[in-house]
Amino acid sequence: MTVPTPEAPYGVDPLGRPYSDKSKVVAGILQIFLGGFGAGRFYVGSTGVAIAQLFTCGGLGFWALIDGILFLTSNDRTDKQGRVLRG
Repeated sequence: MTVPTPEAPYGVDPLGRPYSDKSKVVAGILQIFLGGFGAGRFYVGSTGVAIAQLFTCGGLGFWALIDGILFLTSNDRTDKQGRVLRG
C-alpha cells in the first residue's frame, strides 16, 4: 500500500496511476440500473457519452448494460481527470 500524496489522495494503482475519488462499483451499478439516463457516465464525468446515452435510452438498454458490466469488470476505466476508478 502506498502513502497518499496531494497528487494522489486515494493512492496509486500497481502501475503508478492515481486512483479516483469515484468507485467503479457505484459507476457500474448506476449504469446497469439507470444507464438509459447515462447515470454511470454522468457519475464519472463523461458528459458527452452520458448525453448520447440519454438521447438513445442507453442504446435501447444494450449499450447501458454492456457499459455497466465493463465498469464492474475492467480495471482501467478512468474518471474525467484520467484517474483510475477505485475498486
